[in-house]
Amino acid sequence: MHRPNSAEPSRRSLLRGGLGLGAAATAGLAADLWPAASARAATPAAARAATAVDYPSATWAPASTANYTASNRPSSYPIQMVVIHVTQETFADTISLFQDPAHAAAAHYVVRSADGAIDQCVREHDIAWHAGNWDYNTRSIGIEHEGWVDQPSYFTTAMYHSSAALTAAICDKYGIPKDRAHIIGHVQVPGTDHTDPGPNWDWVRYIRLVNGV
Repeated sequence: MHRPNSAEPSRRSLLRGGLGLGAAATAGLAADLWPAASARAATPAAARAATAVDYPSATWAPASTANYTASNRPSSYPIQMVVIHVTQETFADTISLFQDPAHAAAAHYVVRSADGAIDQCVREHDIAWHAGNWDYNTRSIGIEHEGWVDQPSYFTTAMYHSSAALTAAICDKYGIPKDRAHIIGHVQVPGTDHTDPGPNWDWVRYIRLVNGV
């Protein structure tokens, strides 16, 4: 999963930040799963849970409480950056893994490739274990994007626009500059061995969209 670092030497601590996912699937499979997600959102329980989301366009899909640290950000820690990830897994399987208490990792949001739909898995005031670096976890919001770093077809226009709108809203809320110093890839996190979002992620396009250009 992730290489240990001096700040968090234990296995449990190490997993408080990384996403080690691996499987093969197709974009068609992700699209086929949308009706099930719609049915879930239509249930009374899901309607009540919708009040938990921090971003109005998101659907609440809570991660296991074993996969993040409860907190009271930004009072406990300032929120200063957004970390962009790629799942290396399907959207549906990513949500399932975040809900597995044995997984020991989760991000705040997951964006689907086919239509840009967003699930929120961890509240923004809590510390998601997504970056593989405790300091970065405490100060960031993690956004996962369905797909594989070597398959650019997953990075759809719908995904870019939906994710950029989410990131813009987060930056506006917490006063985060909308630039590459504060909107970073997982690969830029010190101590991580991840390469996402990879060379196929169009950073110029993404930052322009975040800035409404």
